Amino acid sequence: MTFEQAEQIMREIGRINISQSSAWRIVNRWGGKMQAIEALQITEFFENNEIGNSISNQTSERMGTSMDGTMIHIREEGWKELKVGCVFGIEQNSQYDPRIQNETEICSTIHNSYVAHLGGPTIFGRKLCTEAHQRHWSKAKETVVLGDGATWIWNLTNEHFYKSYQLVDWFHAAEHLSNATKVLFGEDTPTAKRLYNQWETKLYLGRIDDLVKSMKSHIKKYPRKAEAVLKEASYFQKNSKRMNYQEMRNEGYPIGSGMVESAGKQYKARFCGAGMHWSRDGAENLLPIRTAILSNRFDYIWSQIYNSPLN
Repeated sequence: MTFEQAEQIMREIGRINISQSSAWRIVNRWGGKMQAIEALQITEFFENNEIGNSISNQTSERMGTSMDGTMIHIREEGWKELKVGCVFGIEQNSQYDPRIQNETEICSTIHNSYVAHLGGPTIFGRKLCTEAHQRHWSKAKETVVLGDGATWIWNLTNEHFYKSYQLVDWFHAAEHLSNATKVLFGEDTPTAKRLYNQWETKLYLGRIDDLVKSMKSHIKKYPRKAEAVLKEASYFQKNSKRMNYQEMRNEGYPIGSGMVESAGKQYKARFCGAGMHWSRDGAENLLPIRTAILSNRFDYIWSQIYNSPLN
């Protein structure tokens, strides 16, 4: 909630009078201590090869991580990317499917936890890797990384999660298909819908070479639209090894990165309200608090910094 809302709730429900400026100072004080805890954990892991105290006793045979970015406004800097990562367990549950009138296995993510960094990929990658290993990543039998196709995501994957399966988020891939059909035949036209359905089937079945070949054949027919369609075709060609959707779905893996996109919206809801412009220090001090709340870990972290405050 905003500092204004916090002031109102503390007054009306807690019968405690605290000004917005006091709430802001408290957040900066304790958020800074949370940042120090994060930095110490990363140092222990990367420099001393120690994971410290486990932050979770929830383990899964299969685990995954996903990365994405959103934008927040920083005073005197403009809009800056906030990188968001999610670490999760993977489980399958039987569920009745009325379409086939039978039980089917449904894949779901569990015990989601998050990291966020306002800046470049290097520190973000170290944060996410530390979080994963504190969640017993190394004990998982199989792991997967989901992303939207951005180069920085796969660079971090190759650096920190190189043994994991890599998969482009299904919905981002489908969006690129939709963009190509819109360029060729307009939005929501019957021809565009038919072509999209044909291409979507190829994409789901992992027939990326056939998909790219079909897209390039349309470039020859519509040379004026060649540049835009070729850009989309290149996206699939570049990420072809990360698009085996049917196989991964059949093996019980998630193929969508909704867990991290949802988290991005939760960060954005706090940092991008009407008229909000943050100082860099103010945003960075609030980020670990927001992260702790989204990860259902605030009480645990609060006990650490309150009972043993860092100097």
